Amino acid sequence: MFISDFAIKRPMITVVAMVTLVAFGLVALFKLQTDEFPDVAPPVVTVGLVYPGASPDGVESEILDPIEEAISAIAGVKHVNGRAEDGFGFIMVEFNFDKPLTEATQDIRDAISGIRQDLPTELEEPIIKKFNDTDLPIVVLSLNSSTLSPAELTRLADPGITRELRSIAGVAEVTVPGKLERELTVELRPEALQAAGVGVSQVVQALQLQNLAAPVGSVKGALDERSIRLKGRLQSPQEFENIVVAERNGQLIRLGQVASVKDGTEEQRTLALYADSTGRIRESVGINVKKSKGYSTTDVASQILARVEQIEKTLPAGTTIDVIKNSGHNVTNSVRNVQETLVEGALLTVLVVFLFLNSWRSTVITGLALPVSVLASFIAVWALGFKLETMSLLGLSLAIGILIDDAIVVRENIVRHVEMGKDHYTAAREGTDEIGLAVAATTFSILAVFVPIAFMPGVGGQWFQPFALTIACSVLVSLFVSFSLDPMLSAYWPDPHLEEHQKSVITKALDRFNDWFNALSGRYRQVIAWALDHRKSMVAISLGTFVFALAMPAIKIGNRTLVGVAFFPSDDNAEFNVKVETPPGSNLDYTRLKAEEVIRIIARHKELVRYSMSSLGADGSSAVDVASIYVKMVPKDERTQSVDAFTTMLREELTQVGGATIAVFPTDWGGGRKQVAIEMRSNDAQKLAEASERALAAVRQVPNAVDVGLSSKGQKPELNVELDRGLAGSLGITVGQVAQALRPAFAGIDAGDWEDPSGEMRDVVVRLAPEARRRAQDLRQLPLVVQGPNGVPSTLPLGQVARIESGVGPAVINHLDRDRVVNVEFNVAGRSQGEVTNDAQRAIAALRLDPSVRITLGAEAQQQNEVFGQIFLALGTALLLMYLILVMQFGSFLDPLAIMMSLPLSMIGVMLGLAITGNTINLMSLIGVILLMGIVAKNAILLIDFAKWAREQRGMRLREALIEAGAIRLRPILMTTFALIAGMLPVALGRGEGSQFRAPLGIAVIGGVITSTMLTLVAIPTFYEILDQMRTALARRFGFGVSQKTAEHPVPEGVATAAGD
Repeated sequence: MFISDFAIKRPMITVVAMVTLVAFGLVALFKLQTDEFPDVAPPVVTVGLVYPGASPDGVESEILDPIEEAISAIAGVKHVNGRAEDGFGFIMVEFNFDKPLTEATQDIRDAISGIRQDLPTELEEPIIKKFNDTDLPIVVLSLNSSTLSPAELTRLADPGITRELRSIAGVAEVTVPGKLERELTVELRPEALQAAGVGVSQVVQALQLQNLAAPVGSVKGALDERSIRLKGRLQSPQEFENIVVAERNGQLIRLGQVASVKDGTEEQRTLALYADSTGRIRESVGINVKKSKGYSTTDVASQILARVEQIEKTLPAGTTIDVIKNSGHNVTNSVRNVQETLVEGALLTVLVVFLFLNSWRSTVITGLALPVSVLASFIAVWALGFKLETMSLLGLSLAIGILIDDAIVVRENIVRHVEMGKDHYTAAREGTDEIGLAVAATTFSILAVFVPIAFMPGVGGQWFQPFALTIACSVLVSLFVSFSLDPMLSAYWPDPHLEEHQKSVITKALDRFNDWFNALSGRYRQVIAWALDHRKSMVAISLGTFVFALAMPAIKIGNRTLVGVAFFPSDDNAEFNVKVETPPGSNLDYTRLKAEEVIRIIARHKELVRYSMSSLGADGSSAVDVASIYVKMVPKDERTQSVDAFTTMLREELTQVGGATIAVFPTDWGGGRKQVAIEMRSNDAQKLAEASERALAAVRQVPNAVDVGLSSKGQKPELNVELDRGLAGSLGITVGQVAQALRPAFAGIDAGDWEDPSGEMRDVVVRLAPEARRRAQDLRQLPLVVQGPNGVPSTLPLGQVARIESGVGPAVINHLDRDRVVNVEFNVAGRSQGEVTNDAQRAIAALRLDPSVRITLGAEAQQQNEVFGQIFLALGTALLLMYLILVMQFGSFLDPLAIMMSLPLSMIGVMLGLAITGNTINLMSLIGVILLMGIVAKNAILLIDFAKWAREQRGMRLREALIEAGAIRLRPILMTTFALIAGMLPVALGRGEGSQFRAPLGIAVIGGVITSTMLTLVAIPTFYEILDQMRTALARRFGFGVSQKTAEHPVPEGVATAAGD
């Protein structure tokens, strides 16, 4: 081969090339940024809609419906999800993947602007954001104090601490969950309003007109110009109290007579609670820090923590900052785990090489492929714009077992030629030439598998592109190293000949092992001969194992299948989440009581739990009946119980908490979304409610379905105000006037700005005093202003012109593609997600619901179907590419079919490995299967390539060539197999936090390689002989010749002569 011949003739160039690859690889390694996840940009945009005081029905009809209709008309929209709740609407728009995210965001902004005049004026400015699951805070802090109130902590955090953190390069956003914003609060007293004859709207109007700073122009003289400054903004609560709001009977009514004005805080709708290792619960303020795109997570996180150390020195006594989450630490752990996996895999792989070749020089020559290939891969990772993150590091850790394969095969063949009596120079050149095409075919087969994975459509492609391209680049580099460095060192650095008395004890022991192995090769000839004599038996065994492997996910023992199906494998990152939902209508105080009850139960397990951080109330919405509790456990190696086992036990313990619905999530991924959502859609709200209740009862009976609930949350208590239009009309009272009085009084209204003593602009908010809006009777006593007979304004209670009755209404209304939808949501524990989901679907199907109710899958189950479909499509493309590469290699359309038949032989090992270890068919194990498709073909290629060479070069008969190929190729096949197993073993063991996520991949590869190697060694020669005989029979029948040459066909003499002319 040209590369190997050139490397042997010019050894210094080869050495310089390798040193250059290593040097530039080290430079690239130090320049690479680190992150937890790849940069994924799903085509999803969210719209937050704040509509204070509106009921879910009102939000749906007035806000959600018109905006969803406008958005649905945008080109490229795939799905529109909407949610309406008290005072808040939320829309999530998913676009087709080819839609640019910036264009999608602008389209939504334009669509809303186009109908803005038709929307209620009380609707605040829509909040439009690009959505990303990976766009999570890299550092989460908790600001706690034993001496300061939450309001004082808020003032300390924002703007003080947040301003410090925002000044760090790479920090994109700092938010403060649980904060209490400072405001100037105007608390109206209904009895004072009634006595003074003043309405709520009059107070609001007075504040808006008498507290403003407006540009009014300038005075221009002959030679000068002076700006006019209208000092109309009030400075203190006392100045606000002196505002005149009305005039009655010649007397001025000032604000202080009908309201209390104070420098206070907004009404608390969110709350953060921190529980330390002792179980002590304290109110706190959270600080979430997100990084900008293009910055290293570890660098930014380390700068944040360094700045926090400086800030802590300036905090008041009794105030501390605790680190709740640190993604930089997680990334560092991931890098360290992969580094350990690389080193352990490399050592085990090199040990296998030494065991078989019994030469430390051969081991060094072969082992050099690992560091050179890995370091050179960093050049590709850097050049392609990737980072050192979970997926690219996963690719490198898996590549360990593959990278050395080419070097093993080349070196083993060179050693075999040396044992034939050739000098080292000739053996290096001819040995590489002989095996070169087969090695290249195996490498390009692996490339054919991973290139389609790298270019999968959708979000799955973005996730797996770093993984696939990292493996592809490293494998290409290993091929180059095997064709250059290996033959060059073999030619110039031969093994010395040692007499028997000069050999060490280890060398003599390995000599005995190799003698035994050579005898095994002889016995293997008999095995192949037996297989060729019993072709039907071999076909039956191969077909039977493949069919059984495919059937294993459907075979049940009790209520469990032999191998389950799930989207993600289980993992142990020493953290989990608990979600507490209190009944609709609960206030923040009640939610806090239930959350603290849950926290205390969790804190009992001091040997397992370090701390917890709770967030009560929904960020950005008005819901106060939800609490999310993040729990950090002690490190994995310091406890005996896994996260899965602990959360299962905890789920049972939490059943003692009454008056709340509690869900436990064994992972922090997914933002508190349950694993499975069965979507029930209908435009008939009554039929949808009935169907969802029946489905809920049915799913609760499904074994291992836990945390079962509905997305609708049931009914919420309401107070309905119905105006007596006749009476109100006679008094000159309109519905609009009533709304203008009710909204400021009970929802609160922003009536201007106020500059606080620190120079920050704060809202001036008008609402009734808390004690005046607790009961339905308070609503009836709300004063309305009417014009008396003599034109003098007076007031009367709302209850005199309206009926106020108690009722119920929906707590939450969900939409999917403009239809009302109710999701039956649940998590899975004790069985695979696929099994439980199928059982739940069958249970709902058995109900025979109304035909108007349509049922689909959502949440992880829907994503699983989409991503798995993309993977299977990519796998089909990969197999086609692999076949075409083998056709070019062997010059035949039939021979590659024998090689491709080795692929299904790996499936029984995959399934048995997953079943024995209790793992599922999931995203990681499927990637293992894809990896196997490129690996297991290697053994068949080595066998068939040598058999064809023996027939063409030595003139052997097919049977003899196949037996000879098996005996000669047994050593490199077993060497590469054991090397691959050794490289994958650290991955399969899944030690360390986060490593368990990768374990199914290693298990699938090891199981598949073992069974594929065992079956390939006996089945592939049988298949090849059957296909060859079929080809011969067809050739005789149709009268055309059969060429045995490998992709070489003679050119007719006349054509050659003509070409020469």
